[in-house]
Amino acid sequence: MQLGLIGLGRMGGNMRDRIRAAGHEVVGFDHNPDISDAASLAELVDKLAAPRVIWTMVPAGKITEDTVDQLAELLSPGDIVIDGGNSKFTDDAPRAARLGAKGIHYLDVGVSGGVWGKTNGYALMVGGDAAQVEHCKPIFEALKPAGEFGFAHAGTHGAGHYAKMIHNGIEYGMMQAYGEGYEILLASELVDNVPAVIKSWREGSVVKSWLLDLLDRALDEDPTLANLKGYVEDTGEGRWTVDEAVRLAVPAHVLAASIFTRFESRQDDSPAMKAVAALRQQFGGHAVKR
Repeated sequence: MQLGLIGLGRMGGNMRDRIRAAGHEVVGFDHNPDISDAASLAELVDKLAAPRVIWTMVPAGKITEDTVDQLAELLSPGDIVIDGGNSKFTDDAPRAARLGAKGIHYLDVGVSGGVWGKTNGYALMVGGDAAQVEHCKPIFEALKPAGEFGFAHAGTHGAGHYAKMIHNGIEYGMMQAYGEGYEILLASELVDNVPAVIKSWREGSVVKSWLLDLLDRALDEDPTLANLKGYVEDTGEGRWTVDEAVRLAVPAHVLAASIFTRFESRQDDSPAMKAVAALRQQFGGHAVKR
């Protein structure tokens, strides 16, 4: 099967390699000519036989919207556009409608696997019509891990990115739990080999996971994490997950706390905690640090 792939950064490049390794032809386009197989989107389209399948792996937002709009002018009825970036799910139905007006199909795919996906495979959550999902199955099979897991046709347009959003919200909570447990272990007067404890959990424990494996790997490289600053960014999915929890009136204590903790990590000196310190001093005469 042929695939056009737009965006050959670290993840897109790894995906191209994995798909090619499965025996499929991939024509890639990137603004970096050193890694691109086509000089332009128009040339990319020309190199593919109809019906074409083109997968975008570019940053969410304006870049993705502009790319989809450019493809809408270049593609033909029956072609398929796949967005595998971390777009917000609310963008998908309007895109599907714009492309559909020209007879072009659209799928949204939530992709998890990061830099390890090339070796381990990617978890794929797909939104769109069943006929197009089935047509693209050879590509999905090439990308997913071997075996029965790693792929879901989640539902209609937007369902793939929605599922990935919830996936990332859960990821925030899991990472926060590991981080808090790690800090308590460090603070303990009893435990003097924290990395060994983390390593011991990797097998036979109910908290074993790939994230735990990665924490162990990080501690192998830097046993006290001294080379890192506790500053954590977010790319939007955690916020969107909490927004959905509020909209649906679903209690999401852990997910909400984890995203707020990320915000807190970016403050050198929290104004909120300054206010709390001032209040404690005012009502109780408690000591403060100047």
